[in-house]
Amino acid sequence: MLKNDQLDQWDRENFFHPSTHLAQHARGESPNRVIKTASGVFIEDRDGNKLLDAFAGLYCVNVGYGRQEIAEAIGDQAKELAYYHSYVGHGTEASITLSKMILDRAPANMSKVYFGLGGSDANETNVKLIWYYNNILGRPEKKKIISRWRGYHGSGLVTGSLTGLELFHKKFDLPIEQVIHTEAPYYFRRNNLDQTEEQFVAHCAAELEALIEHEGADTIAAFIGEPVLGTGGIVPPPAGYWAAIQAVLKKHDILLVADEVVTGFGRLGSMFGSDHYGIEADIITIAKGLTSAYAPLSGSIISDKVWKVLEQGTDENGPIGHGWTYSAHPIGAAAGVANLKLIDELNLVQNAGETGAYLNATMAEALSGHANVGDVRGEGMLCAVEFVKDKGSRTFFDSADKIGPQISAKLLEQDKVIARAMPQGDILGFAPPFCLSRAEADQVVAAALRAVQAVLG
Repeated sequence: MLKNDQLDQWDRENFFHPSTHLAQHARGESPNRVIKTASGVFIEDRDGNKLLDAFAGLYCVNVGYGRQEIAEAIGDQAKELAYYHSYVGHGTEASITLSKMILDRAPANMSKVYFGLGGSDANETNVKLIWYYNNILGRPEKKKIISRWRGYHGSGLVTGSLTGLELFHKKFDLPIEQVIHTEAPYYFRRNNLDQTEEQFVAHCAAELEALIEHEGADTIAAFIGEPVLGTGGIVPPPAGYWAAIQAVLKKHDILLVADEVVTGFGRLGSMFGSDHYGIEADIITIAKGLTSAYAPLSGSIISDKVWKVLEQGTDENGPIGHGWTYSAHPIGAAAGVANLKLIDELNLVQNAGETGAYLNATMAEALSGHANVGDVRGEGMLCAVEFVKDKGSRTFFDSADKIGPQISAKLLEQDKVIARAMPQGDILGFAPPFCLSRAEADQVVAAALRAVQAVLG
């Protein structure tokens, strides 16, 4: 198929791409891939290249591409009612049904769902509600939010501050002063290599305790964390981490927000990461897996404890002053209903756990012995390979060498497999759709091995 040069020109002249080197793209120095169609775990570009998407878009096309059941639900909803707002008690059959479906699947202490469009706006909502909560309780100083270095929680002003990655702060005047950061539960990158996992968990809890003591517990409102670190490196927590952290938070009456934008609705082989790790959250953030990205939709699942205070606040102050025009958009809600039904009907949560475990075990078997592979890790349908210059001393490559991006590019070039070069470190990330088969997992692993050998020998 001939490339549409006019489309390429229009792209470079008119389209502001996120997370892109803008100058290189505008000059034509970086690739411009236009995606045309997709099915299962494969996408196809306008030039007819068929690519195995081993990152499910951005960890989000959980049920796989081309699901007509969701497309038809979107179309039917658009024909019947394309839009109405959800302010002052308005709802649609789709938004009401989806709320119940979510709470039927969520941990037992959850009460209500507020809908937005993406994970960033959901976490903005969470922070506003947390501040409101403490004002209603007469604690106007209890407003700081603790996040973790390498955490990812969005790209807004507050959510970009919560994100603990340099790229999202640099030259944006972030983080804002109400957001503070503590150590990431990243055992492979621990400073003290002599620490056992148990000692490292105790260290993380002690660092959190010290930060709270320094800031003053009466100034700290909440702690936010992903059950598994996502964009920061795809890092499952060491054993006992979440129990240790929750003990500190409960001691100081600090709310816990579980950011399940990536892990929610099955990616770990459990419906929620909170179930998987015994996390008792006060608020749970959801987005990607809610609709498998067939339509934009996010949510904040609010616990009974928080909801009761929000109700009290409206009795005292009138209607709550928060809302988005597209909150609970009926098309997004219809996609969510169809998506969750499909996840159940196809038993995709179980497949994510079982095939994900196979992917991780096979990847470890293929790559762990390589001289420049420092760590192979994962949980459920999440997997990461981290590269080092010297394994014995755990010396990392210079970031200017761009080893991770080189391997990701080679994987695409040689075998047409898409993985993600994670943004802070030489880490190759995998997060395939839940419908991945063992044969497709074998294809991903074999391609990864060939790419590593091509770049690092």
